[in-house]
Amino acid sequence: MHSKQVNGYRLTVIAKVVALTLCVGALPFLFSRAYAGEVTTENGETTEGKEAKAENPWLDDYKKHIGFTYSAEARLQTAYLYRGSYSGGPNIQAEAYVGYGGLYAGCWWNVGVTNWAFDEFQPEVDFLLGFKRWGLDVSLLYVHNFDRALFDLTNYQSGGNSLEVRARYTVSSKLPLSILWGTRVAGADGYLNPETGEMVRAWSSYLELSYTHHFPYDLSLYGGIGITPWKSRFTRFQRDFAFQVIELRLRKDWTVSRLCGLMLQATFLLNPSGIAADPSTVQWHSFDPGRQTINTNLAFGVYLR
Repeated sequence: MHSKQVNGYRLTVIAKVVALTLCVGALPFLFSRAYAGEVTTENGETTEGKEAKAENPWLDDYKKHIGFTYSAEARLQTAYLYRGSYSGGPNIQAEAYVGYGGLYAGCWWNVGVTNWAFDEFQPEVDFLLGFKRWGLDVSLLYVHNFDRALFDLTNYQSGGNSLEVRARYTVSSKLPLSILWGTRVAGADGYLNPETGEMVRAWSSYLELSYTHHFPYDLSLYGGIGITPWKSRFTRFQRDFAFQVIELRLRKDWTVSRLCGLMLQATFLLNPSGIAADPSTVQWHSFDPGRQTINTNLAFGVYLR
């Protein structure tokens, strides 16, 4: 009975996410209705709503990806922050992507230490395969931690590799409102059942709503709110529904050439549910930064587009 109730709860949450995604996706079409009826042009003439609607700026970048694309970025960071948690200390992170049409593949890696005590080395490499079209980005992410063999997807409680399915929908580049859902479907994602002592798969999931505002002079501000709908790895399997993160990222870009640029980014991250559970976690823990629920990061990097 308990299992049926949990599964029913998860299905209800997923249904709500689908409804929210549809609402986000409907935004550009709601904007387009402002173009219905007669519209006055600059020379004083009028045009029918259908003609103006075809030039709706909220929809003009829903175009098919044609040909070969690539991008790459490398950055030096003071911390590794991920979904509301401190995941590592000073590091070098890099990523590279290639694509054709809407299909793309990517690789991301992290080389750094666990904290500012520099007492443990923490490498990681991720592989991504996905498809983008009409604002929807569906992908499969494999995360490899070097404490396990490659492609070992055993359900560990801590450490180990994982496989995650992701779906992100972004309204458009003119209205960069985005919703993301990610669920771990294999690998390290378990906790011990106190009654049976067996490892239970958590199906750790993460929902994020974000918006990026672009200012003049290549300055942008990202704001995101992330939640975990049920007991997950992101809360260390200690809480059910939780507001996992409030994140702000301020970024400045400098164009070096047509293909190359530099970036400087400052990140502020707050974990509301962690603070509510233990107010002492707002303090600075230099030798145990994983306990911190307020974190910052400064990154400097170079990119190719």
